[in-house]
Amino acid sequence: MKLTDVKPKAGSKRSKKRKGRGIAAGQGASCGFGMRGQKSRSGSGTRPGFEGGQLPLYRRIPKLKHFEIVNQNVYTVLNVKGLADLPAKSEVTLVSLMDAGIITSNDGPLKVLGDGELSVALNVKAAAFTKSAKEKIEAAGGSCEIV
Repeated sequence: MKLTDVKPKAGSKRSKKRKGRGIAAGQGASCGFGMRGQKSRSGSGTRPGFEGGQLPLYRRIPKLKHFEIVNQNVYTVLNVKGLADLPAKSEVTLVSLMDAGIITSNDGPLKVLGDGELSVALNVKAAAFTKSAKEKIEAAGGSCEIV
């Protein structure tokens, strides 16, 4: 098969209607638009969604601002720099951080983020770690345990 052999399917291509070329053509005089009125005039007519002056549907319905994530995981977040003041070889959990006053509210399970530097070795127990936080804790000689 060659590109020159490609043709549209038989009957799929039709010639354009020649409107306003006499009554024998079938679309003469008013060209199938009726006698008078807005829809018979030349031009585009009304814009999409126009309802003759009635408040259109796209303005009547309430607007959706955003879609909330269903069953979203909410974490109590803490950066690595918040762990820098803790004593070496200590066990870090959500409860111990609240007792130390580093975290003031329990918004859900603990997640450790990777902003900042860490020089002390700590045994951190949390629900989630970012990749950079895990690398920084283990580089300091500590360990990460997912609870």
